[in-house]
Amino acid sequence: MLEKIKATSTFIQKATGFNAESGIILGTGLGGLVNEIEIIQTIKYSDIPNFPVSTVDGHKGQLIFGKLGGKNIMAMQGRFHFYEGYDMNAVTFPVRVMKSLGIKTLFVSNASGGLNPDFKVGDVMMIVDHINMFGTNPLMGPNLTELGIRFPDMSQAYDLHLRNLARKIALKNRIDLKEGVYVGVPGPTFETPAEYKMFRILGGDAIGMSTVPEVIVARHMGMSVFGISIITDSGVPGEIVEISHEEVQEVAMNAEPKMSLIIRELISYL
Repeated sequence: MLEKIKATSTFIQKATGFNAESGIILGTGLGGLVNEIEIIQTIKYSDIPNFPVSTVDGHKGQLIFGKLGGKNIMAMQGRFHFYEGYDMNAVTFPVRVMKSLGIKTLFVSNASGGLNPDFKVGDVMMIVDHINMFGTNPLMGPNLTELGIRFPDMSQAYDLHLRNLARKIALKNRIDLKEGVYVGVPGPTFETPAEYKMFRILGGDAIGMSTVPEVIVARHMGMSVFGISIITDSGVPGEIVEISHEEVQEVAMNAEPKMSLIIRELISYL
């Protein structure tokens, strides 16, 4: 693992000569933020040693280096999912590489199903906590002390300072920013009505198939994390309708400007 991280980060550093302190992972249908980045260079995942390749529509599959909010950033346009058949080490490998390249703050975004009856499709939700329902953990196995401690604390998985700033940004820009707990599940099926009900009872406000593994690994390495979800469909009883991946992407793209504004302004404050 350490050799792969070093080889990959060395390749990227030599290819770009770029230094950044903020990293962004763009979820399904949320690549629009790229249009606001002053792009300096891009590298396809397929050209990067040891990198997986995105196999899902809505995940373009490239690293972007540039400026956002006046700061140097590195962005993943497309992430990797457990349901694609990748193990947790592969799903979270890019986060390990980001840390090796000097990234201190990680911004994660996703499209998710709404569990909270106060949410509506198209809402933007700031993640304040999560529930790991993947049935596994990316830190299982031998711990590499070079990367982090054996038992990392997760009581503040999502940075309180960044969350407070996001509230102020949303208020200033008249964005109705919801807040809630994200439930991470393996997928790839959308949930049944009974599953939606169960996850709501467990304390979830939104549910999706990503984010949690990356956040765990980021916190393991001491990175600060800000997470944000776009509610693309409803799992609330009486509101559940048949949904497709294409429809999820469409809703995400329509709501994406609000998410982009919040992330851009947060980065400008760092």
